[in-house]
Amino acid sequence: MVSKVKVIGPLGWCAEEFRAELRALGYTSGSAELQMGLVDRLSRWLDGEGLALSVLDEQVVGHFLAVREWDRRHVPTLRTFVPLLGWLRAQGLVAGASLPVLSPLDELVGRYRGWLERTVGLSERTIGRYVATSRRFLAERVGVSGGPCGVDGLTGGDVTRFLLGERSRGLSVGSMKGRAGELCSLLRFLYSDGTLEADLSASVPSVAGWRDSEIAPTLSSAMVQALLDSCDRSSLTGLRDFAILVVLARLGLRAGEVAGLGLDDIDWRAGEITIRAGKAHRQDRLPLPSDVGEALAGYLTNSRGQGPAATCRNLFVTRHAPIRPLHANTVSRVVLMACRRAGVPEVRAHRLRHALGAELARQGADLAAIGQVLRHRDVATTGRYAKVAFESLRAVAQPWPGAER
Repeated sequence: MVSKVKVIGPLGWCAEEFRAELRALGYTSGSAELQMGLVDRLSRWLDGEGLALSVLDEQVVGHFLAVREWDRRHVPTLRTFVPLLGWLRAQGLVAGASLPVLSPLDELVGRYRGWLERTVGLSERTIGRYVATSRRFLAERVGVSGGPCGVDGLTGGDVTRFLLGERSRGLSVGSMKGRAGELCSLLRFLYSDGTLEADLSASVPSVAGWRDSEIAPTLSSAMVQALLDSCDRSSLTGLRDFAILVVLARLGLRAGEVAGLGLDDIDWRAGEITIRAGKAHRQDRLPLPSDVGEALAGYLTNSRGQGPAATCRNLFVTRHAPIRPLHANTVSRVVLMACRRAGVPEVRAHRLRHALGAELARQGADLAAIGQVLRHRDVATTGRYAKVAFESLRAVAQPWPGAER
């Protein structure tokens, strides 16, 4: 049995309530007491410094971490105390986090983010990329007499100079096209918002590059199977990771779509699964293949459990406390770690989506069917998979003039 830590000082009177909160968050008894040990050290330090509980915030915790000596193998960080500070604020025992003072640039970028969410309907991950490029572009303009928001005196030449600077970083043609599209979006917003008197989106130079000149990157079916086989399904984490990989490989979902799946999105009786986290806030219903259903049932029955995770309605959650939904980056990391275990080239989650499309093409599926499975809105997006069906292409290839076939 794990012995309980006795907390001395300003935090002592609420220690039991916070211990119960840790259990509700999914901490094991041992992990909870490690946390309580840190709470005790913080509480004793507050008492020694003559500081009241009400002044506790990130700055005070940061000072505490800096002045104390720690075992180099177990150095706590500010993130370690996030559960404590969050709980104290929820109870009204300490002041809320102070809101940062927004600069004019921050306010403009915030309005742009809201426009992308409400008007354009992009996914959160795509919005993050658009906002990052826009902030970098406008911040550069602030430093060169572009005013507090970076838009004063903005011209098409400024846009071109920024893109040339991006190109000097060695970005690929595809990435450069993305940068150009992101700037077009920003300039359209600035015009519709009334910040700019003219729509400068047409001044964004096009990026040279043949459309669909590359073969879709993919993995062979043997490599995909090796990723699945690499999961230790006798462990709780292995069961979860296996289920994630099966969903990615068999349904062709994006990482964000997997992270966004909820328990209520699976209709076991109808044998269907609803995808709610796709692009433009679409909702799609897909058939639930038997192997995907078996993998999910094994995970839900033996890994996800009925403990604190049951309060979270997301399908895939973290294995360690505090229990919370998986992030899209974590879904991609599951694929990356499986690649390392299986000894195949390291890829991220989206490569499994390409692998499914390529495998369907190799098996003779037409482009319309592939587009339905991958939920493409534009048939041109699906066309790239026609190039991986090498045997079919060889049968229709015409001989080169003057050469024997």
